[in-house]
Amino acid sequence: MCGVALPEGMIENQAFSQPIITPSTKAAEGHDEDISKEDIIKKGLASENEWHQLEKISLALFNRGQAIALKHGLILADTKYEFGKIGDEIILMDEIHTPDSSRYFYVDGFEERLQKNEKQKQLSKEFVREWLIENNFMGKEGQTIPEMTDEWVNTISQRYIELFEKITGEQFAPQMVSDSELLEKTNEAINLIQYRIIK
Repeated sequence: MCGVALPEGMIENQAFSQPIITPSTKAAEGHDEDISKEDIIKKGLASENEWHQLEKISLALFNRGQAIALKHGLILADTKYEFGKIGDEIILMDEIHTPDSSRYFYVDGFEERLQKNEKQKQLSKEFVREWLIENNFMGKEGQTIPEMTDEWVNTISQRYIELFEKITGEQFAPQMVSDSELLEKTNEAINLIQYRIIK
């Protein structure tokens, strides 16, 4: 997968002995395109040295994310990081370790479900994707997004709130804020995330 040889005989949701990196690149339109590290270097998307930097940063972030999740009874199963460049500097972009970019499993009962080949209890946006597919929406041209009921929107919100509370150890308290306050709080959150990654 993406130039990475996978071990034989693995079952769904079984952990690799070491994390693997499966890169993709932005397509002109549609979904991201899988690509190998060899093709990344060959096409000049990153030099060999830059690839090693991307690999090192990605694995460090993932290890840190896994450690934080484990403290709260969760397994960070997989995630996505997006990188770009400003000048010669590699920049981490977009959100990290959110339910939009990651899958979290519950530690409690994980092994039992794995051995029984049962679906894992998880916190991610996967259940939204599954709902969309069940309602005949796969993001293809000409398809209309099905309307979500208030009850379903509330279910989605509760899942995200649960993950927030699990990871932070704090109770979620919704607040009405102005656009300027939202921008300020977003910047505070970004600084806090950067602090926790470095720490």
